[in-house]
Parts: sequence; C-alpha cells; structure tokens
Amino acid sequence: HASGPRLPPAPSAAMVKEEHIKVAAAAALAAGAAVWYYLSTRRTAKGPQKVAILDAGAQYGKLIDRRVRELNVESEVLPLDTPPEKLVGKYGAIIISGGPGSCYEANAPAFNPAVLDMGLPVLGVCYGYQLINYVCGGKVEKATKREDKQEMIEVDTTSLMYKGLVKQQKVLLTHGDAVTKVAPSFRAVSWTEDKYVVALENAERRLYGVQFHPEVDLSEKGVTMFKNFLFGVAKLAGSYTPKSRHQHAIDEIREAVGEKEILVLVSGGVDSSVCAALCREAVGPARVHAVHVDHGFMRHEESATVETALGKVGIHLHVVNCSQEFAAAYTDNKGKRIGPLIDTTSPEDKRMIIGDTFMKVTETAVASLKLNPDNVFLAQGTLRPDLIESGSHLASAKADVIKTHHNDTALVRQLRAQGKIVEPLRDYHKDEVRALGTELGLPKHLVWRQPFPGPGLAIRVLCTDGTKLQTLTPDEVSQVAACVKLYTKAALRFTVLPVRTVGVQGDCRSYKAAIAVSFPEDTDVAAIDWQLLFKVARQIPSEVPSVSRTCLLFGSPVQQGDAGAEDVTPTYCTQPVMDQLRAADHVVSEVLLKHKLVHTLSQVPVVLFPASFGIKGNRSIAIRPFITRDFMTGTPAVPGTDVPFAALREIVDGVTKVKGISKLVYDLTAKPPGTTEWE
Repeated sequence: HASGPRLPPAPSAAMVKEEHIKVAAAAALAAGAAVWYYLSTRRTAKGPQKVAILDAGAQYGKLIDRRVRELNVESEVLPLDTPPEKLVGKYGAIIISGGPGSCYEANAPAFNPAVLDMGLPVLGVCYGYQLINYVCGGKVEKATKREDKQEMIEVDTTSLMYKGLVKQQKVLLTHGDAVTKVAPSFRAVSWTEDKYVVALENAERRLYGVQFHPEVDLSEKGVTMFKNFLFGVAKLAGSYTPKSRHQHAIDEIREAVGEKEILVLVSGGVDSSVCAALCREAVGPARVHAVHVDHGFMRHEESATVETALGKVGIHLHVVNCSQEFAAAYTDNKGKRIGPLIDTTSPEDKRMIIGDTFMKVTETAVASLKLNPDNVFLAQGTLRPDLIESGSHLASAKADVIKTHHNDTALVRQLRAQGKIVEPLRDYHKDEVRALGTELGLPKHLVWRQPFPGPGLAIRVLCTDGTKLQTLTPDEVSQVAACVKLYTKAALRFTVLPVRTVGVQGDCRSYKAAIAVSFPEDTDVAAIDWQLLFKVARQIPSEVPSVSRTCLLFGSPVQQGDAGAEDVTPTYCTQPVMDQLRAADHVVSEVLLKHKLVHTLSQVPVVLFPASFGIKGNRSIAIRPFITRDFMTGTPAVPGTDVPFAALREIVDGVTKVKGISKLVYDLTAKPPGTTEWE
C-alpha cells in the first residue's frame, strides 16, 4: 500500500487530564483577572449621585442638563441663588451655567459664595467660570473685544478635566467679559492662541471653571470634559437610567388631560406631527382634534401637502384658512396696541401678533368643531429652544429674550398659567424629537422635513417702510474694511447691507448689521476659497461688535458707497411680497429634493430682504444652509462638502430669475453670533 504521513501516537489518559488541568487553570486565572479589572474600574455609588445645575440665565443651560443625563447622571436645574442648605446632602456635584450678566456689576444675579465652601466638586461654565474666579478673589473685567466663535485653545492635559485629550482643542467661546487675574490658590489650565486664560482650577478644593461651552456641539470634545468632571473629579457612578421619554410624554398627557379632549395645532413639521401622534396614543384618536392654520404665509402648496401627508398616517386635519384675519390682526404688548400685521415692520411685533392670533383662531376652531371650551386642552409642539430663545421661565429664570416664538407669547403664557396647554416636547431638542418620531413610526419624509417656523414666511421677510438705515458708523465701516484686508489675500469687495438681523451673543439678543462680501468679478462657486470666506465671517463680528452676520454676494460685485447699495424697497407682509418669497423658496426646495439634501442639511431658511441695489421696486434673497444637531448652535454648510457645487449653481441661477429679485447672498455665519433665522 502507498505509505502516508506518520501520525503522532494517541495521547494517554494521564496526558489528557494534565492538559485539562492546565486549560482550567488558565481559564480561572483569566476569569480572576477579569473580575479584578471590573472591581478596580467600576464606579460604585457613594453619597448623593445627582448634579445641581445652578442657572445664571444661560441660553445653553438645558444643554448642560441634557449632556449630564446622557452620561447616565441625574441632574436638576435650580436657581443660581439656591442656598447651601438646600444643596447639602442631596447633590454630589454642582455645575454653574453661563448667563448674560457680569459678575462684578451691582445688579449681578444673586449667588451665595458659601456654595463653593461646601466641599462639593463645582464646575463653572462661562459666567460660572468668571463667578468662581471673582468670588475667590480673582479679577474679571470687560474684555477688549467680545468672542462669539469657535476657536482653538490649548489645555493642560495634567488637569483631570482634560485627561485623555490632546493639547489643542476646538471650542465655542462666546463672552464679553474675561478673567484678567486668576484667583489665589487657583491655576490657569487653558489658554487661547493669544494667551488669554480660558480655564482654571483649584484641584484641592475640586473647583473648576471654563470660559468656553463644553455642552455644545461646537466644542468638539466637550462630552469627554464632562465625563472627566463627573467621573474623574466628582467620582459619580453614572448609574442613573432615565425613564423612557416616550412613556414619560404619554403619562404626562394622560395626567394633564384626564377625560377631556385635545385640540392640537399641526403645522406639518416634525414637532407638531410628533405631538399629535403622542396625543392620539395617549387618549385615543376620537378625543384628539388636529387643526392646521393656514395664515397666508405658507410655502408653495404647503397646506395641501401637509394635509395629504398626515392623512396617510391617520391624522386627519381640520384646515382653517384665515389669511385675512392674520393680515388685519392686532395685539397688545405691555398696554400698547400693535398692528395691524400687514403694516408692521418690527420683527418682535410681528412674532407677537402672529402668536396671539394663533390663540384667537384656535378659539374659533373650538367653536366650529362644536367643542366645549372648558373641556378642551390645547396641545402644541413647543421645544426647549423655543422656550429658551423666548426667555420663558420654564427654560430659565434669567434668560434673555432672543426672539419671541409664536408658541410662547404673553397670551400663550397666560393660557399656560391657567393650565390649559399641554406641551409634551418642551424638554426636547430637534434631534430628540426626530428620534421619537421614528420610534412612533412616523414616515421618514415627515420626520426629516425641513423645519419651518410656525409664523411661516412672515418672519422670513425683513420689513421696512422704505427708510434708509445707517447700521454702522464711518469708523466701524473702516474697521470692517481693515478686517477684510487683514484676513484674506483675495481682493474682496464689501458692503454693509441696509438691514439689521437678529443674533445671539453672550446669552443676549442682538439686532445688528450684516455685511456682504463679493469678488471683483462674477466667480464660479467651485473656484471660490470657501474656507477663507468662513474665516473672514468669523473674524468680522469679533473685530467689529456692531456686526453679527456676514454673507457672500453672488454675481457682479458691490462695494460700500456704490450707487444704490443702500437703497431699500418698502416691504410689508402683503400677499405680493409673500408670493415673491414663496417663488424663491420653492426654487431652493426643489433643488434640495433633487440633490437629496433635505436630510443632510439641518435647515435652509430662505429670506427676503428689502435691498434693491439700485433697481427700483426690487428686493433680494438670502439663503442660509445650516448644519446643527441641537439647533442651539451650528455652522454654515460648506459648498463642495455639504452642498454640491451643482446644487448651489442651480439655486443661484433659479433664484436670480425670480421676478423682482436683484441679488442673492449666501449666509456664512455660525450660530452664535447669528441666529438660524434672520428675524
């Protein structure tokens, strides 16, 4: 027979037993090592596990709360002046938020310094950082220039706050005051590129402060910094499991409403659609009445589209067409009668009139549906950012009003105080609502619809009676010119747009100038150095405080002082004006759909502003492609990366062909300093 390979002899029983013993010993050793590693690295709950967030009026206060809870640590937002006796024994750490005040002023928000002597770990953020330094004997003064931008800083990685991080960190700085002398027994642990101190610590007392905002997405490693504070400094266990937000919302609706009925205002956006779906699940479809108000400021065929889309998921709308009522509407603001809307130019007045008129129209809808007003709750999809920007006490006791949202006007607050409103999403941010909408089974096209403000196109029209604005002094114009020249090698032109836009700077509302830069000749979008333009846009508001927004103007250049550069066309919320904006908005919407950008771009407001650029009766359009997760901060979309050049060319070509449109500008501004919307 053919010889094969020689096989090893079969192992004896003794050999097999010995091998089994070796394997078992190795397994036991490995298991022991795993147990030792688990026991040595796990965080055990010792003492109070909740974090107190002392609110100094921050725009981002609830984001701190959200970040902490996402790390499985329970938190509670409390007033800044909460006394030590209400904190001791209940909380394992304290975070002091940012705020619009100055800690050295006589009218600074009240704070008990004894909070810092309780022995608890404390992290101060922005205002909180300045407050800790000031109370402990350091110096805080008005900064030589304010900051409202992402910036690279250097951190001391020997500090527990920055453990595991590299020295260079990109963060959001937004402040007008600065620490000019570090308090005794504290040390600086972070600096800007200009060597200004932006973080300090007293490790022995476990007191830490950061000038920047680790809670926002623009601070790229902010979550790691919170982890280091909560688990490295405060030694919290991270064992908190939040209740299902879905179930929490259902329980809240049922508890508030009882056996009564619900009238829910549905715009067709994800917020109101999710609110309607929650209400239907909570009390049953028969007791939920969905009303869609067409106020005359809707997008192209918006109401019909919304009615069809929601009908397919079982939400049947009662559509109320009341464009004439809104156009003629008045309201009262602190005893002063304002309106009618069709003659109103102030952005805040427009928002208040529209919000209050929504409530009045709702009363009419209740009557038309033959509902008993005493047996009906009003439900609306109010989100946390709406309340924060409106300065609602539900979000913060001391927050500044950035802009009044239609779902948080004085009349809405009155109804809320009477217990007549249900808002199950008031602690949510947009991305959380979308996640809940997906969980509820709403179709993707509804969940990912481009956000559209309740007041509609009315707040995307900058109104004027035709009076020319001087938004900058000659000296400030010279500062802008110097800034443009300093931060770019390109021969850019610039002009001050004849409008003001709303911004958010240092937790405060701003209403400031906007700049438009342009190239010496019409330049294709693919040939533009966009990063250079974004750099200029970041620097101008820092160098010139009266500016909060910077844009790129397409087409032929416009230089400050050119004939017609300051001309404006009288503009009000009339239907011809709405039709003009509606046409431009439709062009942009169609391009977004064609290039499948609806889901990747967080929001793309299209704004009509009254600059005619010398063509009598004309106006201009601004587009703001925007990237954000929480809608509290964000960055402009980058052409060529976030927006295909082909799509941008189509937008430019289509919008500039709309009748009566002189120019198109692309908003280059981050948030802050510019809000997402221009009003």
